[in-house]
Amino acid sequence: MINHLNNTLRMLLKSQVTSLQPAANAQFGFVPPDTDWRGYVHTLAQKALNVYLIDVRENRKLRSNERLQTEQNGLWTEEPAPDRVDCHYLISAWSPAHPFNDQAQQDEHKLLSEVLAILLEYTPLKPSSVPGLSQADAGKLYGLDLPTQVAPSEGFPKLAEFWGTMGSGNRWKPSVYLIVTLPVFRPIREFGSMVTTCITRYPMSKDVSKAEVWIQIGGLVLDETAATPTPVSSVPVSLLDDAGRQLYSTESDELGRFTFEGLLAGNYTLQAQAPGFALFTRSVQVPSPTGDYDLHLT
Repeated sequence: MINHLNNTLRMLLKSQVTSLQPAANAQFGFVPPDTDWRGYVHTLAQKALNVYLIDVRENRKLRSNERLQTEQNGLWTEEPAPDRVDCHYLISAWSPAHPFNDQAQQDEHKLLSEVLAILLEYTPLKPSSVPGLSQADAGKLYGLDLPTQVAPSEGFPKLAEFWGTMGSGNRWKPSVYLIVTLPVFRPIREFGSMVTTCITRYPMSKDVSKAEVWIQIGGLVLDETAATPTPVSSVPVSLLDDAGRQLYSTESDELGRFTFEGLLAGNYTLQAQAPGFALFTRSVQVPSPTGDYDLHLT
C-alpha cells in the first residue's frame, strides 16, 4: 500500500508543480536526503524534491472491529474492516546549484511553497483525482479519500535529530511535514457455506424417536451459461411431490436464493424456469445427504 501512496504523491507533484516542468521521475526521490542524495542532486539539470517516509504509526482513532460478510454462490466470506496507519513524510526542495548560493535557496523556497499549496488543494488526497495517475499505480487506494494533514501545527517532533543523522556536513533544511492515513486491508477469509437444511423436532414424549419432524430446505438458482455460475433473481421455483403434484411455489430473491419450509422427510422434485432458459427439473431427497438443492439453468 505504501508503494501505491508513493506513486500517488510522485504523480501529483510531477503533474502540478510548475517550476519543475517538464518534470521527470528522476527529480523525485524517496531515499534518505543524506550526502549521497545531495551528490545525486548536483548531477541534475533541474531542481528536485525529496519525499521521505520517516515514520508509520497505527491510527487508533479509526480502529474498527466491523466485519463485512458477503455471500456468493452459497459461500459466505468475511472481510475485517481495514486497519488504518498514518504515513509521515518530510518533503524537502533541492537545487542542483554548486556552490550553493542565495538564489538557489530562494528557488528551493519557491518550490517548497508550490508543494505546500498543491498538497493543501488536494486535501483529502484522492488518487483518482490526480492527473495522469493510473489505477494500476494507485492499486486499492484508487477512488478512496485518504485523510491528509499538511504541515500540522505540532510539527515533526524529532526534526533536529532527523537532520543530524543525514551527515555531519549537511545543513538543516526546511521541509513540509505531511501525514497521509492509509487503509491496510486484511485477507478475506471463508466464513462458511450457506445453511441449506434446517431440521426441527417437536417431541411429544420422552421418546425422541416419536418426535414430529419438520424440515426447511434452501438453495440457489444459478445461470450455468455464464463463465462463472451466477445467481439469478425472480425465477419461479416449484416443489412437487412423488406424483408430480405441485405442493409449494416461490421465487428466487435478489441473491438467487429460494427456500421451502414445513416439509416432511421424503423424495421431492424441484422445478425452475426463467425466460431464455430451459425448464430445469431435479429430484431431491429431503433431507439431502449433501445439503445441495441448487438449480442450474442452461
